[in-house]
Amino acid sequence: MSCPHYDLDVRPILREGGEPFSAIMEAVVALAPGQSLRLLASFKPVPLFHVLGAQGFAPSVRDIGNGDWEVIFTPADAPEEPAGHAESSTASADTDDEWPEPVIELDTRDLDPPEPMVRALRGVECLAPDQTIAVLVPREPVFLFDELKVRGHRWRSACEPEGHYRVVIRSGGQARTIP
Repeated sequence: MSCPHYDLDVRPILREGGEPFSAIMEAVVALAPGQSLRLLASFKPVPLFHVLGAQGFAPSVRDIGNGDWEVIFTPADAPEEPAGHAESSTASADTDDEWPEPVIELDTRDLDPPEPMVRALRGVECLAPDQTIAVLVPREPVFLFDELKVRGHRWRSACEPEGHYRVVIRSGGQARTIP
């Protein structure tokens, strides 16, 4: 049986202009073996995913409204949360090991929404079936994932150490030219 989550709400620290990193690291040290850290923050703490990932913790992320986020950091050797509880930090709609190299690389990190999604969709629609495109986006592209699913495309994504996302999209349909 797993231990209950260790709860840490850093929203008050952030509201006061403080830096919660030391409180988070103290909480990690205080965890019992196999215990998860349940963190509440006023932003999605993507850089923390990498820091705690290097210590063997996997994040489960959930938008709890009003700009607040719940992240449960679960040790690798602990049982996972029930399916459907939270979004993965590395969204993926495909688990095949063999993917072709991207024929197009797009960097949309400096663009304002919705332009990164528009350009990614335009790019994937120009591909032949099973070709791939790689797109760098400034944040997790949840709306893009919805559009790709509806259009029958597959993707893999990962949050890069710098905090942006790299999405590789595999075309699942007919290529067509976009004006």
